[in-house]
Amino acid sequence: MTKPMIAVTMGDPAGIGPEITIGSLDKKEIYDVCTPVVIGNAAVLEKLLPVKKADLKLNRIKKPSEAIGEYGTIDVIDFAELSAYEFGEVNAECGTAAFEYIKHAAELCKTNEVQAMATAPINKESLKAAEVPYIGHTEMLAGLSGIDDPLTMFEVRNMRIFFLTRHLSLKDAIGQMTKERVQDYLIRCDDALKQLGVESRKFAVAGLNPHSGENGLFGYEEMDEIKPGIELARADGIDAVGPVPADSVFFQALNGRYDAVLSLYHDQGHIAAKMTDFHRTISITNGLPFLRTSVDHGTAFDIAGKGIASSVSMEESIKLAAKYAPHFVNA
Repeated sequence: MTKPMIAVTMGDPAGIGPEITIGSLDKKEIYDVCTPVVIGNAAVLEKLLPVKKADLKLNRIKKPSEAIGEYGTIDVIDFAELSAYEFGEVNAECGTAAFEYIKHAAELCKTNEVQAMATAPINKESLKAAEVPYIGHTEMLAGLSGIDDPLTMFEVRNMRIFFLTRHLSLKDAIGQMTKERVQDYLIRCDDALKQLGVESRKFAVAGLNPHSGENGLFGYEEMDEIKPGIELARADGIDAVGPVPADSVFFQALNGRYDAVLSLYHDQGHIAAKMTDFHRTISITNGLPFLRTSVDHGTAFDIAGKGIASSVSMEESIKLAAKYAPHFVNA
């Protein structure tokens, strides 16, 4: 079976992205499951090879078809060298570079030159300094693809978590918890898992209030919006239950009762996933015309360039891209 080709974006050059990219590609098991092609800056990677004590060589290429795809060699589509930057510092040029890597990887996915992309972290302040009109990867890829509202899914061990809302204050997020949105998201989450080749798709929707509101004792959102939304989705053929109290639903999913959980807001699902295994919590952006996986941590400017950042998340991100790529049909 032909191994999928995965575009690996290097992330912000001043962050830990370059070194965790090197750390990941210093593992033979990555090459056992895919052909990784780095989209980034070869000079930055070269600077970090001795820091990471990595006995690897770089193969500068212009397109994925030129990749060697062998352990011991990093195939990199090389962008122009940066004029000046320091590890751990906000830099507009680094923000621009990180954005360009992502744009190029997205284009390679759209043209089927690669089968998926795995992204290293970018820095929101550097993006802002570069006047990039997006706050993060999800918004960036949605804009580049013309998609209004992509789905974020976390996978850690055997647990999958979707998010009804993302970067909103808790007050604003609650305002988004309508029965129509719950119904729509459950249908879209089911479609997303189907596209990823997941055959069993039983969903649980997390509750918002303590004990899912206890029939109005601790709030009415479950009664007025969340449960009716679940019932609407069930009428559409979605296998969904809930709302299930948030203090137990993630534990139950981790132990196999549910195939996925719909988290109602950002921290609810993030805390559950990262407490399960911080380094192996991987984000998948669904609803795009291509498959994208990502680490779920930041650029860690405080330790960037020191060679001490763990590459486990990046390794898992690439492996997950390779796992789902054969099931994913590019639109």
